[in-house]
Amino acid sequence: MARRYSERYLANVKTREVHDLDNETSQCQIDEIIQAGNEKPYNSLQAAHNDGFDNCHYCIGNSKR
Repeated sequence: MARRYSERYLANVKTREVHDLDNETSQCQIDEIIQAGNEKPYNSLQAAHNDGFDNCHYCIGNSKR
């Protein structure tokens, strides 16, 4: 899938999950996140973790939930 952002990671501020746009799956529902205005892009996974976001189970794995 084509990236919508130059950043690799996209967090969902509503669910507090971060997604890897290079490994995006249909379960990630990235289009829905963007349409709802719940997206926050990140250049690094560590930066998203520092802001309290958890990994998406589908595109990153190792979710803490």
